[in-house]
Amino acid sequence: MTFYFTGIRSFPKLWKSNPYLGLGPGHAYLSLLLKDCYGIRNYKWFSLKPMSPQNTKAMNLLIAKARYVRKRDEGSNKQVSADSPHLFAAGAAKKRSEMNPQSKDYFRPPVRNIIQLPTKPLNSEEWNKLKEDFKGKTNFENWILSQMVKYHSSIDVAKSVLAWVAANNNGVIGYDLLVKYLYLCVFHKETAEIIDVYEIMKARYKRLESGGYTLLIRGLIHTDRWREALLLLEDLKKVIIPSKMNYNDCIQGALLHQDVNVAWKLHQELLGHDIVPMLETLKAFFDFGKGIKDDEYSNKLQDILLYLRNNQLYPGESFAHSIKTWFESIPGEQWKGQFTTIQQSGQCLGCGKTVESIHLSSEEYEFLKERIMRDVIDGGDQYRKTTPQELKRFQNFVKYCPPFDIVIDGLNVAKMFPKARESQVLLDVVSQLAKQNLKVLVLGRKHMLMQNSRWRKDDMEKVQKQASYFFADNISEDDPFLLYATLHSGNHCKFITKDLMRDHKACLPDAKTQRLFFKWQQGHQLAIISRHPGSRITFQHILSYDTVVQTTGDSWHIPYDEDLVERYSYELIQSWGTRRRVMPTFLLLGRLFYLLEQQGLLASILLVLTSPSGSRPRPSGLGLWIVSKHLLHFWHHLILCMLSPTHPESLMVLLL
Repeated sequence: MTFYFTGIRSFPKLWKSNPYLGLGPGHAYLSLLLKDCYGIRNYKWFSLKPMSPQNTKAMNLLIAKARYVRKRDEGSNKQVSADSPHLFAAGAAKKRSEMNPQSKDYFRPPVRNIIQLPTKPLNSEEWNKLKEDFKGKTNFENWILSQMVKYHSSIDVAKSVLAWVAANNNGVIGYDLLVKYLYLCVFHKETAEIIDVYEIMKARYKRLESGGYTLLIRGLIHTDRWREALLLLEDLKKVIIPSKMNYNDCIQGALLHQDVNVAWKLHQELLGHDIVPMLETLKAFFDFGKGIKDDEYSNKLQDILLYLRNNQLYPGESFAHSIKTWFESIPGEQWKGQFTTIQQSGQCLGCGKTVESIHLSSEEYEFLKERIMRDVIDGGDQYRKTTPQELKRFQNFVKYCPPFDIVIDGLNVAKMFPKARESQVLLDVVSQLAKQNLKVLVLGRKHMLMQNSRWRKDDMEKVQKQASYFFADNISEDDPFLLYATLHSGNHCKFITKDLMRDHKACLPDAKTQRLFFKWQQGHQLAIISRHPGSRITFQHILSYDTVVQTTGDSWHIPYDEDLVERYSYELIQSWGTRRRVMPTFLLLGRLFYLLEQQGLLASILLVLTSPSGSRPRPSGLGLWIVSKHLLHFWHHLILCMLSPTHPESLMVLLL
């Protein structure tokens, strides 16, 4: 699926304040992509770009061409690592865990619901009877209200519990019971009850715990006393830094009551605490901005898009539609949003542009290499799994070897196919790479050289003949050696392991370095998806493009999360979208005529069009080819554009 936005006005702020994005004066474009390529399923984008509205049939044809179903090999002698989703694809970790179930939890018998929750209010005698029948060891009043919270019972039933408790306790209701009742009031948006509980708590307690503050803030924002939620936020700040949820509720309340200045102030305060906002918060700003013509507000919303980029955040489907709706609603501008497909080459089928490469620039690579060496290799915790002497020995080994093309985590690779002999799997991988004249380094442990049923000596001797090798002590950790050798060999070097290296990414000191590390990892980590006995190995395709919010000045591409797909933070987004701005019909016509005039064809075509049929001149050369092949097509589209200015893409097809 694809969605486009189209409009006329440019956003110069982007390329002035963010030169590193490669922006220039022009138009803005946003894109979301849907891709099915080598194991990455339903990869979606949406995009925005200055363009004419798309021809629906043509777009459907392009998308149909981009879709294909990869045939599965069905040979009985093939070993496949199950149904292998892409190593970094959203939901892949969950699928891998389901394919490799761990030991099951101890069986826990279900807790029997001793008492069925009432569905209507009870009087004191009825509650007393229920309490007598209760066989649990916990406090009955707390238990019954906890169950009501769990199953979202009606306010009237919960209120009858509090009335019964108050009658038996001289009118006093404990804090825990009040908070549980408050939760139900907030859930059902019973604003009058929320204010009553608020008044009770304000009179009785000088300070609340964070859960109480959170519920009151969330409840008050829907009332005409919403500003008191801001006072509660200030009280909370005296004890702790409020959570992103607290800020979200206050921002939502401010926007709900049309105080946008307070909302932006709270947003900046949230970012000042280095707290990542809830996507729901950011979505609220786009929803509020619908139909507003305000350059300052528009710039702030684009800052949010750049914030998503810089922090590798992805909107959900609902958020993506809010972005689309906002662009399309800007008065005086003609934006169109559309879900699109990005090809394996990185080209967006919606706009024809190529999205950012996954490969680092030389400056980015050197920066990352220095940080990895300093923070992971030299300053990390690698000595807990190896010794300074062994690491020094390895560094000297790499120093005097030529740069490698492939670095293999030998033990990790050998264990990818449990039914096969480990030494044979490793030999198959090394042999296939060696046949391609690649310089291969195998990293392993010393126990791999000892003869046993899993590790045959003759297999390992063949491995050592075809590749360089370094076998560390059995207690050593392979990852630091793998990272060091790969980075030391240069930007062309790839590595093979199933390890996603999340712990090493966590060692990096800032978001920029972590972002570059993940980008480098996506562009350099090879995954093995199948093995045929007889050494045929199938490697998973490495994506050629980056999956972050991105803009080129006249286009935006924005990846977004699909609903119902459980994605971990180290996995790639599964969806994209596109936004583009419309080029007016007169501008397209002017551009077309200019190009025809430059080629000396305009006068010839106009002469043919305006001459009587019997006296039309006979053009020659290129003019003859143009007239004979495209004259009728040109005339047809020219009439279409003049009669229907909403379809300037007709001429765009001819122009291209």
